[in-house]
Amino acid sequence: MNVEPRILRSGDDGLKDRIEALGPWFHNINLGGIWTAPDHFLGDYPSVKFQRFAPHLPEDLSGKSVLDIGCNAGFYSMEMKRRGADRVLGLDHDDHYLAQARFAAETLGYDNIEFRNHSVYDVGSLGETFDVVIFMGVLYHLRHPLLALDLIHEHVARDILIFQSMQRGSRQVMDVEEDYEFEETEHFFESAYPKLHFIEREYAHDWTNWWAPNRACAEAMLRASGFVIETRAEDEVYICRRAEMPYAQYLRTGAVYPARGKI
Repeated sequence: MNVEPRILRSGDDGLKDRIEALGPWFHNINLGGIWTAPDHFLGDYPSVKFQRFAPHLPEDLSGKSVLDIGCNAGFYSMEMKRRGADRVLGLDHDDHYLAQARFAAETLGYDNIEFRNHSVYDVGSLGETFDVVIFMGVLYHLRHPLLALDLIHEHVARDILIFQSMQRGSRQVMDVEEDYEFEETEHFFESAYPKLHFIEREYAHDWTNWWAPNRACAEAMLRASGFVIETRAEDEVYICRRAEMPYAQYLRTGAVYPARGKI
């Protein structure tokens, strides 16, 4: 079920000026004939990426709820609403991106998408679960990436997780044994063994790039957090289903994060 947007045209007074005033944009979105990031270093991003994995998503999201964590300017939030999702909530911790998302949604007629300033570490405070959770382009910006996946699994993911992370290192996936003896160490030197590369300083001139998993690590982290990979829909994009957390019988508590404020 496609919901066609109600697009304001570029002739509307002040549209171009408002787009420029909200720049710079990371999402290149066509707002009434004006592109928000026409010179994006990744091309027509994120549309060019979305087109490669969109066929793996449900075309009709009628009656479904969607949570877009790290929504940026709202490209994916609006695409989910275009597919008929009843409720779409976009989260980002950057007010600059949230202002862009609200403006883009208003301009395209998606006035029933909610955007909030919210961290992935605080998703438990939402008090609801969602049929589809989008978690794209966020993990490598986090100091505590596995915690974020655990919190998503415990608090907000009801069924589908759409996941993407920048990956670096080997694209091969090693067949890892169930267990190893303490004296066995050679597998740690294999490039295809799950590895999470720590970035102490900057990468691509961005101090928020903290981690870069290889392919094996990205997939292992998803499984370790209780997500079954249904398909690798694009080079770095996975469509997953929520399942039981591994070793759940041994975990005495769920995902833990610091309380806000004074005790």
